[in-house]
Amino acid sequence: MVYNVYMDNFSDFEYERRFFCENLPECYVDDSPPNLIIQNYYLAQDGYAIRVRIQSSQIKVQMSESLNPHELLENYSNSFDLGFITIKGPQIGGTRYEVEHQIDILVAKELVKRGTNAIIKNRYSLWFGLDGWIVDVFGGNNNGLIIAECERLSPVTNLEIPNFCICEVTDDKRFSNDGLANVPYTSFKDTFAIELSNMLKKNPISAFSQLFGENSFSSNEDSHI
Repeated sequence: MVYNVYMDNFSDFEYERRFFCENLPECYVDDSPPNLIIQNYYLAQDGYAIRVRIQSSQIKVQMSESLNPHELLENYSNSFDLGFITIKGPQIGGTRYEVEHQIDILVAKELVKRGTNAIIKNRYSLWFGLDGWIVDVFGGNNNGLIIAECERLSPVTNLEIPNFCICEVTDDKRFSNDGLANVPYTSFKDTFAIELSNMLKKNPISAFSQLFGENSFSSNEDSHI
């Protein structure tokens, strides 16, 4: 999504809810590849971030912990065809300031190469109920992490949540992409697993925010990639 640069325009804000998933059901994956994304940060501190991203729909790569984003960029450099630079503010209650612009792909690739702690992921797009969702399957230092996200043009309330979403991480800074660039998922995976298990045993409803209207949960998997 591309945003304009005027601070007083509501399109400068993204409204989203984000969820931790244990897996992405096979019924949501077809033979066409997802978008492969490599992104890097030149600032990721206190919720503020400057991000450079490149992506390709031509490369099909299985995510793994051994996957090296920089090596993949070198090996498939000509297959990346879109580049973006994004400025983000802190996220509060599912709302975050964001301005994104498409930039020359050659410049974007060089910036990604020169950054540190690159993030790599496959991004799937699907419809669930009345909403469009994206599901990111991470590799490298964040291997094993799957995040589903629903974004709207206004606050995401009264949401129908797919059954593959295990808990909500909308305002959990550990699971923001800029947070993951600094402290990757593999470094806190075991701790989070214990935390999640205790939360689900105590009260499964508490795993989802009650601040966004009424949540509904569906096992309907009749969605479209």
